[in-house]
Amino acid sequence: MNVEAWLARLWAVAPESVPEWLPMRYVEWLPLAYQVAARFERRGRGRSNIYLVLLDYRDSRAEPYGVYVGATQYSPAQRFDQHKAGIRAAGSVLKRGLEVLTGPTLHLQGIPRAQAKELEEGLAEALRAEGLLVRGGH
Repeated sequence: MNVEAWLARLWAVAPESVPEWLPMRYVEWLPLAYQVAARFERRGRGRSNIYLVLLDYRDSRAEPYGVYVGATQYSPAQRFDQHKAGIRAAGSVLKRGLEVLTGPTLHLQGIPRAQAKELEEGLAEALRAEGLLVRGGH
């Protein structure tokens, strides 16, 4: 079964009914990203958010996708738009960013700024340790 074809059909036929956290394309390692992100917990309330961006490496690597890990005070979608517009953009997101992977980090929104920096680094390191190609996570 071609999962990407079914996702494209779903987005074309009923985009308003598709949940925000559902990616627009099939990514084999996405369940792993959920498992890894679930290891991290939010402590307290704040205005920072952790986000993941799907990166496209189909033109240059055997593994077609990578992930960018970031932290921001904007919503993940707003920050992605900023990257794509060249505003304080990470080169990997500007050139290769496909979409925000909202689901894995839904529980890491509205966190204190100090924790955001810590979680950004920890999540990037944990995803790398699982074998994913990771950018960001400074």
